[in-house]
Amino acid sequence: MQIGLVGLGKMGGNMRERLRNAGHTVIGYDTNPEKSDASSLADLVNQLEAPRTVWVMVPAGEPTQHVIDQLAGLLKPYDTVVDGGNSRWTDDEKHAEELSKRGIGFVDAGVSGGVWGLKNGYALMVGGEKEYVDRLLPIFEALKPEGPYGYVHAGRVGAGHFAKMVHNGIEYAMMQAYAEGWELLEAVDSVDNVREVFRSWQQGTVIRSWLLDLAVDALDEDEHLEELRGYAQDSGEGRWTVEAAIDNSVPLPAITASLYSRFASRQDDSPQMKMIAALRNQFGGHAVESAKKKA
Repeated sequence: MQIGLVGLGKMGGNMRERLRNAGHTVIGYDTNPEKSDASSLADLVNQLEAPRTVWVMVPAGEPTQHVIDQLAGLLKPYDTVVDGGNSRWTDDEKHAEELSKRGIGFVDAGVSGGVWGLKNGYALMVGGEKEYVDRLLPIFEALKPEGPYGYVHAGRVGAGHFAKMVHNGIEYAMMQAYAEGWELLEAVDSVDNVREVFRSWQQGTVIRSWLLDLAVDALDEDEHLEELRGYAQDSGEGRWTVEAAIDNSVPLPAITASLYSRFASRQDDSPQMKMIAALRNQFGGHAVESAKKKA
């Protein structure tokens, strides 16, 4: 299958490679010409055969809106736009309506997998009309992990990003629990090998997980996380999760508390946030701040 891919950063670039490895033709465009297969969005569209599919992997908000506005003027009826970034689900509804006026389909895809997706595959949560989603099944099959799991058509437009938002909210809470446990272990005199305690949990315990594995990897690199500043950014999806919970009268005490802990990290050099920062760097390649930069 042929597909255009806009945005060739950490995830977009790896997605292009994974799709090509599966035998698909990918025309990529990025503002960095060294990464691009096309000189412009117009050139990308011109290289694609109808009906065209263009997958957008750029930051949420204005950057995504800008690309979709441009594509709306370049694509034709029966073409499809996929937003695979971390857009808010309410933006999906607006984008779908704007594109449908021109006969262009829209699919939202929540994508999880971070810097490991090239090797392990990406978990895909997809929203949109069945007609457009089914057209993209070969692409989804190539991107997802091997086996029966890792892909879901979650519902109508917005459902994919809403599901990914909730996924990230759960991720916030899980990371916070590991971070709190790590800080408590580090605080007591009786435990003198915290890293190996974490390692011992990797088999046979109910709290084993990929995040735990990544925590051990981080501790192997910096046993007491002394090189990191206790500061952790939030992508916005944790906030959106809490806002959606309020709108739907659903209590989310653990996820809400984990979001507030991110805010607290910006006030002091929080030991817990050293672990959160280390985990975010391990699974997503997110930037960390050196302890030497602490104000």
